[in-house]
Amino acid sequence: MARVYNWQIRREMSYWYGESRPARQFAAVFDINKCIACQTCTLACKTTWTSGKGQEYMLWNNVESKPYGFYPLGWDVNLLDKLGPQRWSGGRFEGRTLFEAAEAGERVLGWRPEEIDYANPNVGEDDCAGAIENGAHLQVPHMAWFYYLARICNHCTYPGCLASCPRGSIYKRPEDGIVLVDQGRCRGYQECVKACPYKKVFFNPMTGTSEKCIACFPKLETGLQPQCFVNCIGKIRMAGWVSRPSEAREDNPIDYLVHVRKLALPLFPQWGLEPNVYYIPPIHAPRRYLEQMFGPGVEQAIDTYRKAHRDKDLAGLLELFGSTEKVVPRWKRKGELIFGQDEKGREIVRVPMTEPVVIRSRFDVAHGVVRTNCP
Repeated sequence: MARVYNWQIRREMSYWYGESRPARQFAAVFDINKCIACQTCTLACKTTWTSGKGQEYMLWNNVESKPYGFYPLGWDVNLLDKLGPQRWSGGRFEGRTLFEAAEAGERVLGWRPEEIDYANPNVGEDDCAGAIENGAHLQVPHMAWFYYLARICNHCTYPGCLASCPRGSIYKRPEDGIVLVDQGRCRGYQECVKACPYKKVFFNPMTGTSEKCIACFPKLETGLQPQCFVNCIGKIRMAGWVSRPSEAREDNPIDYLVHVRKLALPLFPQWGLEPNVYYIPPIHAPRRYLEQMFGPGVEQAIDTYRKAHRDKDLAGLLELFGSTEKVVPRWKRKGELIFGQDEKGREIVRVPMTEPVVIRSRFDVAHGVVRTNCP
């Protein structure tokens, strides 16, 4: 196996192929504090890409309630159990990645779900951890908690699916780092389904091949964000491009949130895939649970998020989420306005930091009527 550098775990690790990063890497930030689990993103993806035969239980995008929601069932806890206790030390991961913990004869430590594991996409929805005695309204604060985790393919820098495929049918596009399946080469061995720790590769029994999220690359090629992003009611998503830490740019929205402010964190970075979908962690869930899911930067990220209202740059950037269907590779703040820009600095969208408030009088003089609320 080759030795590659994974900046999320701050060390070199073993991987099946040598390090070969794309010209630029597709990435996204999800602010899950704003997610309401309306599943609009799920339906947008479903009706666009997976409405055919054999795709009935494919959800390239899904939203699950943590800690008891999974799709497929137990996708994360099963793997965490196989991997065993792991340790971080000063931001450096000292444990074994999934490639380093692989069993003899295997390229990646993984597991393959049974058909029944895909049967209940909304299992655990709105289920919380902790007891609510005598009604939650009588306890402030109370210990009951859950949060919504929106998930797509992470288009990892070191994909488990790519490493495991004996046919070489999975590849990263050199121009944008999007991970795709060459279905002409795929023979349906399902090693990718077993190896992907996030379980975002699906097997189609009608075609006998694997399928997965393609990050809506036909849209990205025209400068538009993926379907699940532009249909998000909660405006929790932003698509763009992420750099390595040494190359981060403050005028790049993704770099600013991931590298500069360290507000957005990867999903299970200890697994070693260097995933490229980042999450602003929920502020009301237990820290130790979140640290297992997002790594050791959780405390700092939550503290930064809680203070965002005092930071005009950060607050303004967060207001750009969901403001346009176009990819926003550059941004800037000027006074009370936030500007989304293209690569050449041309304006795509502008968003005011505060919306004007108009208080109308009870009596409308112009029309001679009294304004009143309808019952």
